[in-house]
Amino acid sequence: MATVLAPLPPVADWLAELDALGRRAPAFFAGRPVILDLTGLRLTQADLAELVADLAARDIAILGIEGAPTGVLGPGLPPALSGGRPAGEVVPPEADASDAAPAASAAPAAPPPARSLILDQPVRSGQTILHLEGDVIVLGAVASGAEVIAGGSIHVYGPLRGRAIAGAAGQAGARIWCRKFEPELVAIDGLYKAADDLDPAFRAQPVEVRLVEDAIRLALLERG
Repeated sequence: MATVLAPLPPVADWLAELDALGRRAPAFFAGRPVILDLTGLRLTQADLAELVADLAARDIAILGIEGAPTGVLGPGLPPALSGGRPAGEVVPPEADASDAAPAASAAPAAPPPARSLILDQPVRSGQTILHLEGDVIVLGAVASGAEVIAGGSIHVYGPLRGRAIAGAAGQAGARIWCRKFEPELVAIDGLYKAADDLDPAFRAQPVEVRLVEDAIRLALLERG
């Protein structure tokens, strides 16, 4: 099991958010195997080498890379991993300078990158999901021993039995929602409560977790 880092453009802003997490939890990546998911990014080999170096400077060692187009990986870079999500190769067409202006005017504007991460599968024990750019939505369960870390809010449409850490990028207004509340730990914006500190009356119930005046508060959700 490994932590997956999925950079979003602009990469400089993404690195700044990663630095914010590092200031809040300096040893978070210590000893963790990390996979770099490049799905959705258009990087040259030089761009990728710079990104890997930037992460190494932050003591984040990349075990392997997923979602990289053919030709981007090379000597001195982490290897591609098999069994990951396939990503189609994007090859820009060759064009001379006289063709550049018409091509640019004809191309549609690129849509803004999605800021929510949607997981169709359960988060298994030993897995860590890290997404600092927005919400994390888990359509299944978060198992005991699993960890979900979001810059925004966390939505779990099944049992929450692991650790849910919302607002990791400094968003005090982030919340945690789950259909069945059985967590090992919940945290928002650096404030946390472990299982032993949680009111047992909320166990196995649909629950919302939020911050109220720098304190974690639980509330029951209405059953549909």
